[in-house]
Amino acid sequence: MAEALTLSYIGFGLLTIGLFYVIWQIVKRNQAIAAVENTPAVAGSDELTGGAKNPSQFEEPDDDALEQMADILASAAESQGLVLEEE
Repeated sequence: MAEALTLSYIGFGLLTIGLFYVIWQIVKRNQAIAAVENTPAVAGSDELTGGAKNPSQFEEPDDDALEQMADILASAAESQGLVLEEE
């Protein structure tokens, strides 16, 4: 009877060691996957597509864009307590 109990303890011990080994392998694999997913992007490794269809349209601003910029500058100056001089 004692021999069967000893064998069952050995079997449970081996099973426990085996389960710890499997859990350890899963943790190591998850850490490796997380390390790969969280690596920073290297400049130039990604390809950006697209661009302006007519980039020359941005060389000269139109009147509406100039008015909006003047309003933005005036409100920024006002919030800092400055007065813009208009020419």
